[in-house]
Amino acid sequence: MTYLIALILSLAVLITGIVKFKVHPFFMLLLAALTYGFAAGMSAEQMVEAINIGFGEILGKIGLIILFGVTIGTILEKSGGALVMANRILQLIGKKSIHLAMMLTGYVLSIPVFADSALMMMNPLNKMLSKKAGVSFAGTTAALAMGLTASHVMVPPTPGPIAAAGILGANLGDVILWGVLVSSIALVPCYFYARKVADKLRVPVLIEVVTPAKEQPPLWKSLLAILIPLLLILVKSVLEYPTVNPGNGFLVRIFLFLGTPVMALLVGVILSLLLPKKLDETVFSSSGWIGESLKVAAPIILITGAGGIFGKMLQESGLAEAVTGGFEGAKWGLFVPFLLAACLKTTQGSSTVALVTTASICAPLMSFLGLDSAFMQTMTVLAIGAGSSVASHVNDSFFWVLTQLTGMNVKQGYQVQTAGTFVFGVSAMFLIYIISQIIA
Repeated sequence: MTYLIALILSLAVLITGIVKFKVHPFFMLLLAALTYGFAAGMSAEQMVEAINIGFGEILGKIGLIILFGVTIGTILEKSGGALVMANRILQLIGKKSIHLAMMLTGYVLSIPVFADSALMMMNPLNKMLSKKAGVSFAGTTAALAMGLTASHVMVPPTPGPIAAAGILGANLGDVILWGVLVSSIALVPCYFYARKVADKLRVPVLIEVVTPAKEQPPLWKSLLAILIPLLLILVKSVLEYPTVNPGNGFLVRIFLFLGTPVMALLVGVILSLLLPKKLDETVFSSSGWIGESLKVAAPIILITGAGGIFGKMLQESGLAEAVTGGFEGAKWGLFVPFLLAACLKTTQGSSTVALVTTASICAPLMSFLGLDSAFMQTMTVLAIGAGSSVASHVNDSFFWVLTQLTGMNVKQGYQVQTAGTFVFGVSAMFLIYIISQIIA
């Protein structure tokens, strides 16, 4: 009971600091970890050791992976490669299926590019196409926002799912495969929500003049930086599958090396350098694209490291041993990380913070929740991702980016974004539970 009270107290400190006092999540996660340590009766030596080991261990695993993923996204965005992919998707699907086009475009773009940036990039196109097609701008915006949300919380190399997978020890290739499957199927009810519910809202559309980049990279170059790293990670996962015996040949060793997430994403960074027409200080300098990616990645890496501290503090305190075995072997244990992530997302706003914090709390409890097998680790990452999308509202920066760009008021934002993320999160969790019951 002492440990549970300490955990509740530390979470209260975390949420109050972020929501009420607007303190950076890194410092609040660190303070929450220390609050838990003191409340749980840990010694000063134990807490210092948990801080040092927890921070170093998790960043040693995924710090560079997050940085490389952000770098790929930044170069794709700045070079125009992301816009090239978006335009191609729109051409393939057609303007008549504008809702589907927007949803799939958002889904693909949000894998390498942050959801906020992808929304800003796509908003002018969304306005123009919805105007020409004579459909509700609110409906197409809902479809775009749900597509952005789905891959943002479930599909690596987006930083949140990468961090959760690293903390829980889940195989990244499995997370990619199942993440794509679950998130894409969970978008089906979101599509009907956008078409049948959000489409009834009327939002004025003010067309902006969009000046396209003078020279955009070809589509095949734009795709290389995303597809090759994902393929390398997936090939390595297949080669390491228990029933596969690939041998120890030269090519096998090469694929096993390049398929490690850090090397695969480094390959993606190198391939993304094919996109700029000229490689100069605009790309490489501290104030250029690379420098900007470092600035974007740094807070995420620090938050992830602080989450590692929180998780290590929980582990070293003996919380796992204090939890009863009531959850052990119970497949409904997946609802624990889902509900915790949903509570954290709804109260403090950031999906990444919800993913990292929930994974850190659940890591020492996996065996007691019946989630310690390789497959259930993957399902836990996805359950946390589903929870971290429920529900985006006024304390989420993405909510305000969406409403300000589109001209929606807060009520309309709730009808489009908040209700839409709720539909996605609940649908995804229902699907994850069904899959876990069938396969686990």
